[in-house]
Amino acid sequence: MNELIKTFKQKDGTVAVDGRDLHDFLGVNEKYTQWFERMKNYGFNESIDFVGFSEKTDKPQGGRPAVNHAMTLDMAKEVSMIQRTQKGKQARQYFIAMEKRAQSKTSLLSPELQFMQGVVDKLAANERTQQRLETKIDGVSEIVATSTMDWRNETSHLISKIARQQGNTGESYKMTRNDIYDEVDRRGGVSLKTRLTNLRRRMAEEGTSKTQRKNTTKVDVIAHDKKLIEIYTAIVKEFAIRYQVWNEEY
Repeated sequence: MNELIKTFKQKDGTVAVDGRDLHDFLGVNEKYTQWFERMKNYGFNESIDFVGFSEKTDKPQGGRPAVNHAMTLDMAKEVSMIQRTQKGKQARQYFIAMEKRAQSKTSLLSPELQFMQGVVDKLAANERTQQRLETKIDGVSEIVATSTMDWRNETSHLISKIARQQGNTGESYKMTRNDIYDEVDRRGGVSLKTRLTNLRRRMAEEGTSKTQRKNTTKVDVIAHDKKLIEIYTAIVKEFAIRYQVWNEEY
């Protein structure tokens, strides 16, 4: 099989995927370091799913060594799938083919060695699964613990973390907000847009400045209704858990 994406064997004999080479193959526009930081927040753990290392660059005179990562095949497959592109699909199929080839070689071993190899692989897989599960449980617990005492700041913080998972742009933040507002409308049986219009009209009648009226948002509408606060907070938590934001740094 021709090497589509650079791989290499680690000390334990397992195959690792070159992070920068995968990044280049996928055609990601984001810088490698930023992209990898975002990818690892999908539940991957250092020393289990990847290890970091430095490598020399072609930059002239004194350029810093580039940070790179060796990813397990499992991580490389999942990362490729996350991209939701044709290149991502192609990379994932390539890694699956690599695994099948490795399995066919294992089948040539004696039954005893095959059994031992299976035990080792199973233990390693269980360890990775347990580590990810513990990380997820801790993160979900933290999100669920979000109180309604400071709901505006806490939900705003969670939405910012969700937006960073989606690309960390103003557009991704706006889209996340709008999706949450739409769900509030559906569950609360309301129209936040209509309520916002009415609120701004009342503010105008009370002599509130145009700037203050313009800066009034749907969150201000929600703040006037205890039921909507509870619905809004619950929805933001659900989005945060769905997008696995527990590994995103503050």
